[in-house]
Amino acid sequence: MSYPPGPPTAPDPAQPTCYRHPDRPAGVGCQRCGRPICPQCMVQASVGYQCPDCTHARPQKVVSGAAAFGRGGGDVIVGKVLIAINVVAYVLMVTVGGSVSSPQGSIFEQGGTWAGGVATGDWWRVVTGGFLHASPLHLLMNMFLLWLLAKELEPSLGHLRFGLVYAVSLVGGSFGVIVLSPDTIAVGASGAIFGLLGALVVLQLRSRQNPWNTGVGGLLVINLVITFLVPGISIGGHIGGMVAGALAGLLVTPEQGPRTTVGLRDGFLALTAVGLGVLAVVAAGAVVPYA
Repeated sequence: MSYPPGPPTAPDPAQPTCYRHPDRPAGVGCQRCGRPICPQCMVQASVGYQCPDCTHARPQKVVSGAAAFGRGGGDVIVGKVLIAINVVAYVLMVTVGGSVSSPQGSIFEQGGTWAGGVATGDWWRVVTGGFLHASPLHLLMNMFLLWLLAKELEPSLGHLRFGLVYAVSLVGGSFGVIVLSPDTIAVGASGAIFGLLGALVVLQLRSRQNPWNTGVGGLLVINLVITFLVPGISIGGHIGGMVAGALAGLLVTPEQGPRTTVGLRDGFLALTAVGLGVLAVVAAGAVVPYA
Protein backbone atom coordinates (compact mmCIF):
# COMPACT_ATOMS: atom_id res chain seq x y z
CA MET A 1 0.00 0.00 0.00
CA SER A 2 1.36 3.45 -0.89
CA TYR A 3 0.66 6.79 0.70
CA PRO A 4 0.93 10.27 -0.77
CA PRO A 5 4.05 12.14 0.27
CA GLY A 6 3.65 14.44 3.22
CA PRO A 7 4.40 18.16 3.19
CA PRO A 8 8.10 19.18 2.94
CA THR A 9 9.88 19.32 6.26
CA ALA A 10 10.58 22.86 7.39
CA PRO A 11 14.16 23.64 8.40
CA ASP A 12 14.95 23.57 12.09
CA PRO A 13 14.78 27.22 13.24
CA ALA A 14 17.74 26.58 15.56
CA GLN A 15 19.90 25.38 12.66
CA PRO A 16 21.41 28.14 10.45
CA THR A 17 20.51 27.81 6.80
CA CYS A 18 22.52 28.53 3.67
CA TYR A 19 22.16 32.13 2.50
CA ARG A 20 21.85 30.92 -1.10
CA HIS A 21 19.61 27.92 -0.33
CA PRO A 22 17.30 28.79 2.60
CA ASP A 23 15.85 25.27 2.60
CA ARG A 24 19.21 23.66 3.31
CA PRO A 25 21.08 23.60 6.64
CA ALA A 26 24.44 25.34 6.65
CA GLY A 27 27.54 23.33 7.38
CA VAL A 28 30.07 26.13 7.94
CA GLY A 29 30.46 29.88 7.59
CA CYS A 30 32.38 31.57 4.78
CA GLN A 31 35.91 32.42 5.95
CA ARG A 32 35.72 35.86 4.30
CA CYS A 33 32.20 37.18 4.81
CA GLY A 34 30.98 34.86 7.57
CA ARG A 35 27.68 33.97 5.86
CA PRO A 36 26.42 30.40 6.43
CA ILE A 37 26.82 28.06 3.47
CA CYS A 38 25.67 24.53 2.71
CA PRO A 39 28.01 21.79 1.40
CA GLN A 40 27.08 22.58 -2.22
CA CYS A 41 28.21 26.19 -1.82
CA MET A 42 31.46 25.43 0.04
CA VAL A 43 34.57 26.32 -1.99
CA GLN A 44 37.83 25.13 -0.43
CA ALA A 45 40.36 27.82 0.48
CA SER A 46 43.86 27.49 1.92
CA VAL A 47 42.29 27.68 5.38
CA GLY A 48 38.57 26.94 5.67
CA TYR A 49 35.87 27.43 3.04
CA GLN A 50 34.44 30.41 1.16
CA CYS A 51 31.08 31.10 -0.44
CA PRO A 52 30.72 31.34 -4.24
CA ASP A 53 30.24 35.14 -4.11
CA CYS A 54 33.53 35.72 -2.28
CA THR A 55 35.29 33.22 -4.52
CA HIS A 56 34.21 35.12 -7.63
CA ALA A 57 34.93 38.51 -6.10
CA ARG A 58 38.63 37.70 -5.66
CA PRO A 59 41.03 35.05 -7.01
CA GLN A 60 40.54 31.95 -4.90
CA LYS A 61 43.34 30.50 -2.80
CA VAL A 62 42.77 26.80 -3.40
CA VAL A 63 45.60 24.44 -2.48
CA SER A 64 45.63 21.55 -4.92
CA GLY A 65 48.43 19.16 -5.76
CA ALA A 66 51.31 20.37 -7.88
CA ALA A 67 49.68 23.78 -8.42
CA ALA A 68 49.30 24.34 -4.71
CA PHE A 69 51.44 27.47 -4.55
CA GLY A 70 51.12 29.12 -7.95
CA ARG A 71 49.47 32.43 -7.04
CA GLY A 72 50.63 35.97 -6.49
CA GLY A 73 51.46 37.43 -3.11
CA GLY A 74 49.70 40.79 -3.06
CA ASP A 75 48.65 40.34 0.58
CA VAL A 76 52.12 39.25 1.71
CA ILE A 77 53.97 41.96 3.62
CA VAL A 78 55.55 40.29 6.64
CA GLY A 79 56.74 37.43 4.44
CA LYS A 80 58.54 39.85 2.13
CA VAL A 81 60.11 41.64 5.09
CA LEU A 82 61.36 38.34 6.51
CA ILE A 83 62.85 37.35 3.16
CA ALA A 84 64.59 40.73 2.89
CA ILE A 85 66.06 40.37 6.39
CA ASN A 86 67.41 36.92 5.56
CA VAL A 87 68.98 38.12 2.31
CA VAL A 88 70.56 41.18 3.94
CA ALA A 89 71.88 39.04 6.80
CA TYR A 90 73.53 36.66 4.34
CA VAL A 91 75.12 39.51 2.38
CA LEU A 92 76.48 40.99 5.61
CA MET A 93 77.76 37.61 6.72
CA VAL A 94 79.66 37.09 3.48
CA THR A 95 80.93 40.66 3.47
CA VAL A 96 82.36 40.33 6.96
CA GLY A 97 84.01 37.08 5.91
CA GLY A 98 81.74 34.67 7.68
CA SER A 99 81.20 31.28 6.16
CA VAL A 100 80.91 27.70 7.34
CA SER A 101 84.48 26.98 6.20
CA SER A 102 86.03 30.00 7.97
CA PRO A 103 83.71 31.17 10.74
CA GLN A 104 86.31 32.70 13.05
CA GLY A 105 85.34 36.23 14.08
CA SER A 106 82.36 36.15 11.76
CA ILE A 107 78.66 36.85 12.05
CA PHE A 108 78.20 33.12 11.60
CA GLU A 109 80.22 32.38 14.73
CA GLN A 110 78.69 35.19 16.78
CA GLY A 111 75.08 34.75 15.65
CA GLY A 112 74.53 31.06 14.99
CA THR A 113 72.31 29.08 17.35
CA TRP A 114 74.68 27.27 19.72
CA ALA A 115 73.98 26.04 23.24
CA GLY A 116 77.46 26.94 24.46
CA GLY A 117 77.12 30.54 23.32
CA VAL A 118 73.61 30.94 24.73
CA ALA A 119 74.75 29.47 28.05
CA THR A 120 77.52 32.10 28.35
CA GLY A 121 75.14 35.00 27.81
CA ASP A 122 74.66 35.23 24.04
CA TRP A 123 70.88 34.96 24.35
CA TRP A 124 70.33 36.64 20.97
CA ARG A 125 71.54 33.46 19.25
CA VAL A 126 68.09 32.01 19.90
CA VAL A 127 66.77 34.48 17.30
CA THR A 128 69.70 35.44 15.05
CA GLY A 129 70.54 31.87 14.07
CA GLY A 130 67.22 31.68 12.25
CA PHE A 131 68.23 34.54 9.92
CA LEU A 132 71.68 33.26 8.89
CA HIS A 133 72.46 30.75 6.14
CA ALA A 134 75.43 28.59 5.25
CA SER A 135 75.41 29.02 1.46
CA PRO A 136 73.52 30.69 -1.40
CA LEU A 137 71.69 27.40 -2.12
CA HIS A 138 70.70 27.08 1.54
CA LEU A 139 69.32 30.61 1.47
CA LEU A 140 67.54 30.16 -1.87
CA MET A 141 65.75 26.96 -0.86
CA ASN A 142 64.58 28.35 2.45
CA MET A 143 63.41 31.66 0.99
CA PHE A 144 61.52 29.85 -1.77
CA LEU A 145 59.61 27.76 0.78
CA LEU A 146 59.05 30.81 3.00
CA TRP A 147 57.53 32.68 0.05
CA LEU A 148 55.21 29.81 -0.85
CA LEU A 149 53.97 29.37 2.71
CA ALA A 150 53.64 33.10 3.33
CA LYS A 151 51.33 33.32 0.29
CA GLU A 152 49.09 30.70 1.87
CA LEU A 153 49.12 31.76 5.50
CA GLU A 154 49.56 35.53 5.70
CA PRO A 155 46.41 36.48 3.73
CA SER A 156 44.37 34.03 5.81
CA LEU A 157 45.83 34.90 9.23
CA GLY A 158 46.63 38.57 8.78
CA HIS A 159 50.04 40.22 9.07
CA LEU A 160 50.28 40.27 12.88
CA ARG A 161 49.23 36.68 13.44
CA PHE A 162 51.43 35.38 10.63
CA GLY A 163 54.39 37.18 12.20
CA LEU A 164 53.57 35.68 15.60
CA VAL A 165 53.35 32.17 14.16
CA TYR A 166 56.72 32.69 12.48
CA ALA A 167 58.27 33.95 15.73
CA VAL A 168 56.96 30.99 17.73
CA SER A 169 58.24 28.57 15.07
CA LEU A 170 61.69 30.18 14.85
CA VAL A 171 62.24 30.16 18.62
CA GLY A 172 60.86 26.63 18.86
CA GLY A 173 63.41 25.53 16.27
CA SER A 174 66.22 27.13 18.28
CA PHE A 175 64.99 25.33 21.39
CA GLY A 176 65.16 22.04 19.48
CA VAL A 177 68.73 22.77 18.35
CA ILE A 178 69.87 23.54 21.89
CA VAL A 179 68.30 20.41 23.36
CA LEU A 180 69.19 17.88 20.64
CA SER A 181 72.41 19.33 19.16
CA PRO A 182 74.08 21.37 21.91
CA ASP A 183 77.60 20.94 20.47
CA THR A 184 76.90 22.34 17.00
CA ILE A 185 76.30 25.81 15.60
CA ALA A 186 73.07 25.79 13.57
CA VAL A 187 71.90 28.43 11.10
CA GLY A 188 68.94 28.73 8.77
CA ALA A 189 65.26 29.63 8.60
CA SER A 190 64.22 26.01 8.11
CA GLY A 191 63.05 25.62 11.72
CA ALA A 192 60.63 28.52 11.27
CA ILE A 193 59.59 27.18 7.86
CA PHE A 194 58.83 23.76 9.34
CA GLY A 195 56.75 25.63 11.90
CA LEU A 196 54.74 27.30 9.14
CA LEU A 197 54.12 23.89 7.57
CA GLY A 198 53.00 22.50 10.92
CA ALA A 199 50.70 25.46 11.49
CA LEU A 200 49.16 25.13 8.01
CA VAL A 201 48.44 21.44 8.55
CA VAL A 202 46.76 22.14 11.89
CA LEU A 203 44.73 25.03 10.47
CA GLN A 204 43.50 22.87 7.60
CA LEU A 205 42.51 20.10 10.00
CA ARG A 206 40.67 22.66 12.14
CA SER A 207 38.80 23.74 9.00
CA ARG A 208 37.89 20.12 8.20
CA GLN A 209 40.22 19.95 5.25
CA ASN A 210 42.42 16.99 4.39
CA PRO A 211 46.11 18.04 4.19
CA TRP A 212 46.78 15.06 1.93
CA ASN A 213 44.27 16.36 -0.60
CA THR A 214 45.72 19.87 -0.52
CA GLY A 215 49.31 18.67 -0.99
CA VAL A 216 50.56 20.21 2.27
CA GLY A 217 50.71 16.87 4.08
CA GLY A 218 52.87 15.36 1.37
CA LEU A 219 55.16 18.39 1.37
CA LEU A 220 55.67 18.06 5.12
CA VAL A 221 56.41 14.33 4.91
CA ILE A 222 58.95 14.83 2.09
CA ASN A 223 60.76 17.46 4.13
CA LEU A 224 60.76 15.22 7.21
CA VAL A 225 62.28 12.37 5.18
CA ILE A 226 65.00 14.71 3.91
CA THR A 227 65.61 15.90 7.48
CA PHE A 228 66.41 12.40 8.73
CA LEU A 229 68.21 11.05 5.67
CA VAL A 230 70.44 13.91 4.52
CA PRO A 231 73.56 14.50 6.68
CA GLY A 232 74.24 17.94 8.11
CA ILE A 233 70.59 18.95 8.59
CA SER A 234 69.50 20.06 12.05
CA ILE A 235 66.95 17.49 13.17
CA GLY A 236 66.35 19.37 16.41
CA GLY A 237 65.73 22.63 14.57
CA HIS A 238 63.24 21.11 12.16
CA ILE A 239 61.31 19.06 14.73
CA GLY A 240 61.33 21.84 17.31
CA GLY A 241 60.04 24.33 14.76
CA MET A 242 57.35 21.97 13.48
CA VAL A 243 56.01 21.21 16.97
CA ALA A 244 56.04 24.89 17.96
CA GLY A 245 54.31 25.87 14.70
CA ALA A 246 51.64 23.23 15.19
CA LEU A 247 51.01 24.63 18.67
CA ALA A 248 50.70 28.10 17.18
CA GLY A 249 48.22 26.73 14.64
CA LEU A 250 46.03 25.59 17.53
CA LEU A 251 46.13 29.03 19.13
CA VAL A 252 45.85 31.38 16.17
CA THR A 253 42.54 32.64 14.77
CA PRO A 254 42.13 33.24 11.00
CA GLU A 255 40.98 36.67 9.84
CA GLN A 256 37.40 35.54 9.29
CA GLY A 257 37.25 33.29 12.36
CA PRO A 258 35.34 34.00 15.58
CA ARG A 259 36.34 37.39 16.97
CA THR A 260 35.44 36.90 20.61
CA THR A 261 38.90 35.85 21.86
CA VAL A 262 41.20 37.18 19.14
CA GLY A 263 43.10 39.60 21.38
CA LEU A 264 43.54 36.97 24.07
CA ARG A 265 44.78 34.40 21.58
CA ASP A 266 47.22 36.85 19.97
CA GLY A 267 48.57 37.86 23.36
CA PHE A 268 49.01 34.24 24.40
CA LEU A 269 50.77 33.52 21.11
CA ALA A 270 53.23 36.35 21.77
CA LEU A 271 53.81 35.04 25.30
CA THR A 272 54.42 31.59 23.83
CA ALA A 273 57.24 32.97 21.66
CA VAL A 274 58.81 34.74 24.64
CA GLY A 275 58.33 31.69 26.85
CA LEU A 276 60.03 29.40 24.33
CA GLY A 277 62.93 31.84 24.15
CA VAL A 278 63.32 31.78 27.92
CA LEU A 279 63.12 27.97 27.91
CA ALA A 280 65.84 27.85 25.24
CA VAL A 281 68.17 29.97 27.41
CA VAL A 282 67.44 27.84 30.48
CA ALA A 283 67.95 24.66 28.47
CA ALA A 284 71.32 25.92 27.22
CA GLY A 285 72.49 26.38 30.79
CA ALA A 286 71.30 22.89 31.64
CA VAL A 287 73.03 21.10 28.74
CA VAL A 288 76.26 23.12 29.07
CA PRO A 289 76.99 22.89 32.81
CA TYR A 290 80.55 24.20 32.46
CA ALA A 291 79.19 27.59 31.40
